[in-house]
Amino acid sequence: MDFIFDLFAGEFGDSLLRFVICMFVNWVIIEFLYFRKSHRRDFYFTFMLMSVAIYFLVYFMMGMERGKATMGVGLGLFGIFSIMRYRTDAMPVREMTYLFLIICLSVVHAMAESYPELIIVDVVSVVAILLCELKLKVQNTKLIQYDRVELTKPEKRAELIADLEARTGLKITKVDVGGIDFLKDSVVLRISYEGETAENDVNGQFTVRKSQWREV
Repeated sequence: MDFIFDLFAGEFGDSLLRFVICMFVNWVIIEFLYFRKSHRRDFYFTFMLMSVAIYFLVYFMMGMERGKATMGVGLGLFGIFSIMRYRTDAMPVREMTYLFLIICLSVVHAMAESYPELIIVDVVSVVAILLCELKLKVQNTKLIQYDRVELTKPEKRAELIADLEARTGLKITKVDVGGIDFLKDSVVLRISYEGETAENDVNGQFTVRKSQWREV
């Protein structure tokens, strides 16, 4: 019993407290700032477990002597992840940003020595994300394969938007014309529209990938 008490009363117990703080802060960011808009449970799962893995990985890489931290350890950590790279489909920019933020906060919590500094970093990070989510709203876009090539002419833009709104039910604000295939009488359009963001892993793709069939 004395061994267990000494273990948790020492530096390892302090690290567990920082771990609890780290998980709470990351959960607040993921639950109330990320998930409320994206509704991507797959990334929710990834972010939370990545936070756990990064924290303990950094903690034990640093050893019990916090003062021996070097920049080389941090660079080596990111080098490991750049080599290991997830062998998955491309991650959207917003999800990639949140993943990088979760990794950085986990590293900071694992290496921190001062609780006041840690709290300031957490508060600044949460406030910065909140302000960006409120003020810098991401424009909703979607790719569409369109069959009426004749409506892509500049003078028929109003008719094109009206037809797209009738088919999709979306309030379209902008249409960008991509590649045109006259043999198949089709064109790729990128539309911008008003409304809530509806992010999912099939938005913007025209075929079902093998990895998605395995998840069905």
